[in-house]
Amino acid sequence: MMGKNLGKGVDLMNIKSLLFAILLGFSLTAAAEFTTVSLAHEVALSDLRVPTTPNASVSFKTCAECEIQTVRATPMTQYIINGRAVPLKEFREAVFQVRDRSNNIVTVLQHLETNTVVSVSVTI
Repeated sequence: MMGKNLGKGVDLMNIKSLLFAILLGFSLTAAAEFTTVSLAHEVALSDLRVPTTPNASVSFKTCAECEIQTVRATPMTQYIINGRAVPLKEFREAVFQVRDRSNNIVTVLQHLETNTVVSVSVTI
């Protein structure tokens, strides 16, 4: 038996089938496995050691009792001050001017697969 015709050649069964297919597609997307690619660490500026060269390491502690973590920086690592990307030298100069280092938070974005620093971001 055919579905009811809605008047302009649109078959009700076709609409139901289309709606079912769309909903099925959404459910499959929701069931997909997600892989964490990057991990953001929020650390006090006082617990951060900024690299001296583009190929050095960023060292930081995520809490007072935590051990120091060291992650390799690369020439692709971005240094961000107040939402603006700056060269490493300018970043170093700016963060060394901050007086209240324990109350200024820095975000270190670490790429987990390569174990490198994607970005270091601070609002001063």
